[in-house]
Amino acid sequence: MCALKYLLEASHRLYYTAREVFPGVGAVNPSLDFPKLMEGVHNLVGNMRREKYEKVLRYYPNVEVLDGKAKFESPTAIKVVGTAHEKTIYAKNFIVATGSRPTAPPIEGLEQTGYITSDSVWNLEYKPETLAVIGGGAIGLELGQAFRHLGSEVTVLEAMPRIVPPAEPEVSETLQGVLEDEGVKFQLKVRIARVYKKDGKKALEVVTAQGKRELVVDEILVATGRAPNTDMLDLDKAGVRTDERGFIVVDKGMRTSNPNIYSAGDCVSKRLMLETLAAREGVVAATNILGGSEEVDYSTTPWAVFTNPQVASVGYTEDEVMAKMNACACRIVDLDRVAKAGIMGSERGLIKLVLDPYTYKVIGVHALTPNATEYIVEGALAIKYGLTYSDLINTTHVFPTLAEGVKLAAQSFIRPVDRMSCCVE
Repeated sequence: MCALKYLLEASHRLYYTAREVFPGVGAVNPSLDFPKLMEGVHNLVGNMRREKYEKVLRYYPNVEVLDGKAKFESPTAIKVVGTAHEKTIYAKNFIVATGSRPTAPPIEGLEQTGYITSDSVWNLEYKPETLAVIGGGAIGLELGQAFRHLGSEVTVLEAMPRIVPPAEPEVSETLQGVLEDEGVKFQLKVRIARVYKKDGKKALEVVTAQGKRELVVDEILVATGRAPNTDMLDLDKAGVRTDERGFIVVDKGMRTSNPNIYSAGDCVSKRLMLETLAAREGVVAATNILGGSEEVDYSTTPWAVFTNPQVASVGYTEDEVMAKMNACACRIVDLDRVAKAGIMGSERGLIKLVLDPYTYKVIGVHALTPNATEYIVEGALAIKYGLTYSDLINTTHVFPTLAEGVKLAAQSFIRPVDRMSCCVE
């Protein structure tokens, strides 16, 4: 999703440049050429495709690339049909890595009225002045904040009681407050009854606990989930089982129900859809085809939401630990206790540390800070190697950094951090 991150960076710079953050440093009035910005997105994607994929494949003389659509004819054969060729390939092993696509809920009138997704938003030729975002997850919030920063009036509609449901409640609540202060509107615990055209715009009938209300906007962004690209593969002919949504069921070694066929990436039935996780799954699948016995460790896989501040999380949440162990050792350090946050003028956020209540090993790290994605790997490493909160305390961190907040969270288990001076070991 490099295109999305490019748009986020551009929108953040536009928005924050126009606002005074430091005394004596005046804000400026930057301009926006939306078509040119989208042209930059397309150029980035095209360059990444050439440099990171097409050219890379040329370095491997034993790799043949066939453009076309493939489907299984048997457990040992697939047929590839392209515009200028048709070829049947026989093999003992296959890796299915067909990815996923955005999916829309069955809302009356949505298809007829029209909408955009994270795949088609890049085809916009104009900036919508008003935007409804259906879905308060990562993609919905990232694009919602991006368009708000570009000047659109944005309303996020979410069926659940809070945004980013997988995140810690404190993270969701604080992030919502930050986004609301920037002008993003939220309607939670709502249902979209129907969508229709009205006076050249798009209208949504929103059902709340208080009744129905109408929301009229220029454009609708649907960000409610993704569907696997498996429906045209004839997986049944290969003996490959899928779940009720069509995602391929695999074990930790990425083997499907046919032990000679493996799968990796977003077409796999799992909790997280991440580029880095897909790459790891591909490595595990290839290694095991060659006789290895690798497994994917999902417990140390971090995930993130690239809003500002960023959400970054790895490991267990407090609720998960309580459900599993009926006890939890958890501490939260508010971002205003971290010196670097004050220096940056960005003190709204938090870092939460979750420990095994019996061994005091780190089993969860959850952050809502600027650049949280840059240091969440510290939490992943702590979980992977069984570190305790004492190990974090006894590891000297650079001062001043946001990553120091992880150490402060560990120190909060043994002393009140609001009574500590900077750099206290």
